[in-house]
Amino acid sequence: MTDTFRFAAPDGVQIAVHTLGEGRPTLMLHGFLANAELNWVMPGIAAKVAAAGRKVIMPDLRGHGQSDAPADPAMWPGDVLASDQEALIAYLGLTDYDLVGYSLGARTAVRTLVRGARPARCVLGGMGDSGVLQAGARAAMFEDSIRHGANARDPLAGKYIQAAMAQRGLKAEAMLGVLASFVLTTEAELKAIPTPTLVVGGRDDDDNGSAEGLAALMRDAVAKRVPGNHLSAVAEPALAEAIVGFLG
Repeated sequence: MTDTFRFAAPDGVQIAVHTLGEGRPTLMLHGFLANAELNWVMPGIAAKVAAAGRKVIMPDLRGHGQSDAPADPAMWPGDVLASDQEALIAYLGLTDYDLVGYSLGARTAVRTLVRGARPARCVLGGMGDSGVLQAGARAAMFEDSIRHGANARDPLAGKYIQAAMAQRGLKAEAMLGVLASFVLTTEAELKAIPTPTLVVGGRDDDDNGSAEGLAALMRDAVAKRVPGNHLSAVAEPALAEAIVGFLG
């Protein structure tokens, strides 16, 4: 069973953080429209990482899960999700730790690395080159779906995304805030990241571009594919095995 605490980000927004296990600190960041429970706990990934002798630290990103979800656009400045992770790392006094992210969490991990975070190792799941370098088309799809639902340009996506938000109690204003806070990363910034990194994605997942393409742009990264697509890969035992195997 996870333990939960809350801490205040620099702007006062309360962030819920769930922990499991004891040992080497491992910060794990979930995806868009999800939360720590959905991406890490329910699929058993957190338990497997903890069983490898690690303390798993899983924030609900701003706007998600049990964290505050401000509606005011002023509370969603550029890179705010990365800033929240920097504040959490400082709050916990982490100096020797590892970093894992999936989808939005992986994108946030990249931004945290670009801004100077230096974990010993990093795993980027469900993320590819275009999701980091551009993100515009996918972010536009999400914004259209959030605003228009079944009347979006992709009605199936609109229906699915609005249903997921309703089921998980997510606020449209906060999810639009997440999208508005995106800051693009340059190839030069990626190449400058010194952290050994695993880029892992489902075999049928190119939603955020190419995992292999992203790894090729980084100084010390390898790519790996596991069964599944963007949504189903988190339920595959192979994803947890890849994370644990790379982190060691």
